Amino acid sequence: MDSSKAGHGLIEWHGTTIVGVRKGGKTVIAGDGQVSMGNTVMKPNARKVRRIGEGGKVIAGFAGATADAFTLFERLERKLEANRGQLLRAAVELAKDWRTDKYLRNLEALMIVADAETLLVLTGNGDVLEPETVGDATITAIGSGGNYEADAEVIARKAMAVAADICVFTNDRVTVESI
Repeated sequence: MDSSKAGHGLIEWHGTTIVGVRKGGKTVIAGDGQVSMGNTVMKPNARKVRRIGEGGKVIAGFAGATADAFTLFERLERKLEANRGQLLRAAVELAKDWRTDKYLRNLEALMIVADAETLLVLTGNGDVLEPETVGDATITAIGSGGNYEADAEVIARKAMAVAADICVFTNDRVTVESI
């Protein structure tokens, strides 16, 4: 069977790069704008990184199925609202739902989420992961490409440029949000 086809016989939408960097009191999430179907670029300017929550105090980026990621954005926003904007608590509550809700268990997406204090990876298995800090930088990436070094935004932009150069599922139309 062609590896670009999902079990339901449809071509899978996949491939992207999202990078999260915390350094020098600044947190940045950057993501490319490419949506691919198989080996075809369907859209070059999708917005996979956005601000969510009250006052846009949380930034989030996704890799994976777009509709699934939008569902997770909405669910995370509700959890943020219910937990007074506390990102870690909201992420854990979302992960609990992800593991126990039959509908959510079938969602195919990963997210990097951050606020001024926290940088997390939310996996498709319902895990909440805190990336390792090396020196004064915390760096994480999801999707099909990512490498890193320097100011948080510079690291994120460089990583996205590298990924765009080497990965057919990532382009150079980058969205960057920082807190």
